[in-house]
Amino acid sequence: MLDTETKTQLAQYLELLENKIILRASVDDSENSQKLWAFVEEIAGMSPKISLQKETLAKTPSFSVDRENETSGITFAGIPLGHEFTSLILALLQVSGRAPKVDDKVIAQIKKIDKPYHFESYVSLTCHNCPDVVQALNIMSVLNPNISHTMIEGGMFKAEVEAKNILAVPTVFANGEAFGNGRMTIEQIVEKVAGAADPAEFAEKEPFDVLVVGGGPAGASAAIYAARKGIRTGIVAETFGGQVLETLGIENVIGTKYVEGPQLMAAVEEHVNEYDVDVMKSVRTAKIEKNELVEVTLENGAVLKSKTAIVATGARWRNIGVPGEQEFKNKGVAYCPHCDGPLFEGKEVAVVGGGNSGIEAAIDLAGIVKHVTVLEFMPELKADQVLQERLYSLPNVTVLKNVQTKEITGADKVDGVTYVDRESGAEVHLDVQGVFILIGLVPNTEWLDGTVERTKMGEIIVDKRGASSLPGVFAAGDCTDSAYKQIIISMGSGATAALGAFDYLIRHT
Repeated sequence: MLDTETKTQLAQYLELLENKIILRASVDDSENSQKLWAFVEEIAGMSPKISLQKETLAKTPSFSVDRENETSGITFAGIPLGHEFTSLILALLQVSGRAPKVDDKVIAQIKKIDKPYHFESYVSLTCHNCPDVVQALNIMSVLNPNISHTMIEGGMFKAEVEAKNILAVPTVFANGEAFGNGRMTIEQIVEKVAGAADPAEFAEKEPFDVLVVGGGPAGASAAIYAARKGIRTGIVAETFGGQVLETLGIENVIGTKYVEGPQLMAAVEEHVNEYDVDVMKSVRTAKIEKNELVEVTLENGAVLKSKTAIVATGARWRNIGVPGEQEFKNKGVAYCPHCDGPLFEGKEVAVVGGGNSGIEAAIDLAGIVKHVTVLEFMPELKADQVLQERLYSLPNVTVLKNVQTKEITGADKVDGVTYVDRESGAEVHLDVQGVFILIGLVPNTEWLDGTVERTKMGEIIVDKRGASSLPGVFAAGDCTDSAYKQIIISMGSGATAALGAFDYLIRHT
């Protein structure tokens, strides 16, 4: 089942096992069970520290990863290949005794959880957001005996997925109740379980020289450049990685032919951690103002002070703002074809948006679903010609131009989309089971109302040094009025803002 290259890499990781582990597999005579048994049998045969036995578990086919004399709480229902293969490797290592790479503060929070939690995460193997959630819940299971987690691969448990109306991954249940959808960091999961960080944790922090707000490529670059100047640097962010975490394949970072978004930002975070940067994650900012120092107020009420600040809060997917969009989010309305596309296999879907993102999504989905209808507001598609040519070559795609999406309909999930022909005024309803919305980005700057000058689109206006209209406050990346929104440009603008802030410190403090 595993190719030669994968087995070679796996063998290297299995050399790192610290203690003996046992794989307990629950299988029957079904084809899927036989595939799972062959998979775990192959893995067990690669290390003398791994043994295998059959056992009846809550789900079949599935297997647990345990120490010889104690359970870890980690179960994989289905075969964790694709993006989840890394989750399996980490589970093997961590159950064997290797410490997970998690902040000591987070580990302490996890160990303090004194109520029983059984998590179930529904994933697809093509989802690049799912491993973060799976790995976080596995870590929590290893660290706290009150916690257990089962990863459920949607393709192998289709009936269960449909019965629960799961139309987006990852979808997480805790003790049988809905817990969350989409990408979640371990900090965010722990916060939902154990409560938000105490504002008192921030009260004792000395003022920073540079405080970066945002953990995407611009914020990370700014922090590295600031820290390299030997000045007191901090980052405050809801999550580390930003919009790049939603990007599957990246082929235009100079010097790197191909990298996936989560992989890139994991490397970037590791780079940031090489420096003396105070990284504060799972925190949202509420306000920024300039008094004697720049003061950043967090949503939990804490106030961080700094001589300068760099806003790098990035952007998010733009909503179309029609009835049904919010009501059916994760119930047929989706924004990531890579993650959620497999859940619509054999179904009819619509893609709203004719730019590069929309047409790339339509092309990807066409290989999975029964039929794709592209809805474009303008008279012509805006995507690159090469993408248009590929799109029009596909037999199961219809392109509707000069139409306005009016409503997304449904009862408990999406059953259609209504649009208006802008030329004739005719209203048309399409029967579809999914609507993928890809119409560009909107900057995350609402919290800055009345503080810095912004464009009518909400982008922070900056000068050539990255300075905003508020003295001592700089900005970088997709939240600014930069002409182009690209990862490499965001990284460059983060460096510019850090150098601009350092120059400001020299001249004004």
